Amino acid sequence: MSVTKMDLGGDASASTTTEDPLVELARQLLKEIGEDPNRDGLRDTPARFARWWREFINYDPGSLGTLFESVGTSQLVVVSDIRVWSLCEHHLLPFNCSVTIAYRPTGQLLGLSKFARVAHQYAHKLQVQERLVDQIALEISTLSGTPDVAVIAKGEHLCMSMRGIKAAAQMTSTAYRGEFGTDAGLRSELFDLLRA
Repeated sequence: MSVTKMDLGGDASASTTTEDPLVELARQLLKEIGEDPNRDGLRDTPARFARWWREFINYDPGSLGTLFESVGTSQLVVVSDIRVWSLCEHHLLPFNCSVTIAYRPTGQLLGLSKFARVAHQYAHKLQVQERLVDQIALEISTLSGTPDVAVIAKGEHLCMSMRGIKAAAQMTSTAYRGEFGTDAGLRSELFDLLRA
């Protein structure tokens, strides 16, 4: 992000461009951890840091509303292994998740790429995994018009594997809406498909 400022006379031709405030934050961070932001190897790091944060937070999922007519009734549609990266809101460290989304269409099918777009849309912010699956489930339900949605995410969090206990582990979170929350048989069908 660059900010353009006009001179006091209001002449746009005499404008100056200031750098993204994240650049200075990155320089300060490097100094605070004992590094020299002007040394070779780090000179361009603050600008790269700022660009990455802006790219991550300002993610644009594109069109989400592509729908097609359903070709059958009582179908179970499952899209699995959507890989997303997010940032733990407690430590600002990354975590990655493999997301599975299942739903029962009611007359219309959601375009296949929309599942990944929705998952990325909610991953590209400071997040916790439990909220992530819930937000994805609600959005898929809203877009598809069905109350029957399940989202399962399995994630590894660097805030656990790089700090604190320093142990790698996988966390699984689920969000069940509609009949996925009340029908054990429907959940079993989903789990059987995922095991196959």
